[in-house]
Amino acid sequence: MEMKKRISLELRNRTPAEVAELVMDNCRSSDGEIEGLTDEFKELEFLSMVNVGLTSLAKLPTLPKLRKLELSDNNISGALETLAEKCANLTYLNLSGNKIKELSTLEALQNLKNLKSLDLFNCEITTLEDYRESIFELLPQVTYLDGFDAEDNEAPDSEADDDDDDEDGEEGAGQLGEYEEEEEEEDEEGSEGGEVGLSYLMKEDIQDEEDDDDYVEEEEEEGEEESAEVRGEKRKRAAEDEGEDDDEDDD
Repeated sequence: MEMKKRISLELRNRTPAEVAELVMDNCRSSDGEIEGLTDEFKELEFLSMVNVGLTSLAKLPTLPKLRKLELSDNNISGALETLAEKCANLTYLNLSGNKIKELSTLEALQNLKNLKSLDLFNCEITTLEDYRESIFELLPQVTYLDGFDAEDNEAPDSEADDDDDDEDGEEGAGQLGEYEEEEEEEDEEGSEGGEVGLSYLMKEDIQDEEDDDDYVEEEEEEGEEESAEVRGEKRKRAAEDEGEDDDEDDD
């Protein structure tokens, strides 16, 4: 996609003056120059043009509020004076993967008084002897080169992000552990409650069966007693009947 068309899409019905961040990574510059970016982007604070085929910054417009500029993976080899002239308030500049070979090329950055972080990864200049010491000496306003200061301490932004991630991870793990422990306790209580309830029900069923057996036995005993009484009455009546018959014979 051409750079001009990409800028038009990124505007999304906004005016250039309303844009604070603009990302044009991986679009194409037809002649190695910046196209479609004008002085109207006066509120721009972050600009990213990674891998767009730039060879020159000559057409960079004046961007007074620009603080971060991403220019990695292009073909820029010099003429960095434009940065100091057009983007005087830069604090972060990424020139990684460009064609910068000599320390003299970076002398133009001395006029960027607010520049705190400079990245030159994968530039030929990084192979020079005493590369880091030379850059810090040439650009005393720069605190971090390729993400580290002169004493090899990592830039604080990266450390803060890492610490936040670690703390979030530990806190999340702690909360998850507590939640799992609560679930286990609930499961154990539920299991114990289930066992007690089941045992209780089984005991009740057994007791009910015993009560039923007792009731049946009582009924059988009562039935046997009634049968014995009936048999006794029958024998008594039979004996009385026999006595009557004997009396009739004697007459």
